[in-house]
Amino acid sequence: MAKVYKKWGDTTPRQSVGIAQARATLDSGPANLGGGGPIPEKDWPELRRQLLDWYALNRRDLPWRRSTDPYAIWVSEIMLQQTRVAVVVERYQAFLARFPTLVSLARAAEQQVLALWSGLGYYRRARMLHKAAQFIANQQRSSLPATAEELRKLPGIGAYTAAAIASIAFGEAVAVVDGNVERVVCRLQGWQFADGNSEAALKRRIHELAARFLDPAQPGDFNQAMMELGATVCLPRNPQCLVCPVAADCATKGEHATTLRAPMLSREAAHALSVRAGRGRRPNRLAGREVLLEQRPAELTIMPGLWQLPVLKQTAVPEPELRMTVRHSIMQVNYYVRIRTVFEDDVESLTVAGGKRRWVPLGEAAGMALTGLARKVLTRAHLLAVEPVDAIAPGAGRDVT
Repeated sequence: MAKVYKKWGDTTPRQSVGIAQARATLDSGPANLGGGGPIPEKDWPELRRQLLDWYALNRRDLPWRRSTDPYAIWVSEIMLQQTRVAVVVERYQAFLARFPTLVSLARAAEQQVLALWSGLGYYRRARMLHKAAQFIANQQRSSLPATAEELRKLPGIGAYTAAAIASIAFGEAVAVVDGNVERVVCRLQGWQFADGNSEAALKRRIHELAARFLDPAQPGDFNQAMMELGATVCLPRNPQCLVCPVAADCATKGEHATTLRAPMLSREAAHALSVRAGRGRRPNRLAGREVLLEQRPAELTIMPGLWQLPVLKQTAVPEPELRMTVRHSIMQVNYYVRIRTVFEDDVESLTVAGGKRRWVPLGEAAGMALTGLARKVLTRAHLLAVEPVDAIAPGAGRDVT
């Protein structure tokens, strides 16, 4: 199965999107940008200027773009892997408010880190971020490496993330190639499907072209401009060619023929929502009640150690006990989840025995490492206090939905 990546508003699986869209015919030397034909390199400075001018006027006002702190940029890049921008905005600010520095993250307990990551999914990213922060704090005097080569040595940082951090935070002239950039490059070049060209060969050519096309004077802004163009204008479906700053030089001017995506799987699930009166007096309404949570065993490969609602023995739920239905996606699976109201005395008979269980005061639940589904259900049931978050500025671009 192809790897799935996501970045800044692009909700298309990044099975190297440009590669999935165009196995190019690459019969001659280094690739050139094409607008019906190769564009001489002497014309590239003007094309770069057009793209940077467009980015300066049209880039989305995102919280991480207001910071020059390498640590904050690092956190945002890890969060943006495989996750939509709107979701990251909600969690990014809360995460930095709790862990404002690399040292504060390094000193935190893993459960605290996972609690702030809840809702972002792919929790291995949070664990790797935490381990990398501990390594830097202990071995590198709390200083984040400034080059892509050194950044790649840290847990959880691959070629793409290393290039993004190095160029945006430190100004290193290294090209960032994500699914958005691949798509922009392939459309500009006019690359189409062709037999006999391997995915690896095309990927190599895309990277070569991106590296040569990079603006060495403003690598961070240029990389973000390329990604922003792919995320908001050069869309996987229905690209907005009429407002594209480089449309005149694009060899494609529209969609490529694309391979069909593997369909999402559908499964049913059911969980118990069991709430009881708390023990003793509590300072507020939420803290005055307790919810039953269950910790997922550490040996599980998916979301180990996180807290969830107990699983019901039967996915069918009688209408009187049905609290809500929720659709929740995990990787390539859509779960259609029924949430049943279960009284304390019925928990044992109606639920599957799982990990360690605990009655948690509702006032404390929000600070725990909850699964995304548990957090979603408790929030919709108005059982979690939700803090206000910053928003993406109106008119500053949009996410792909």
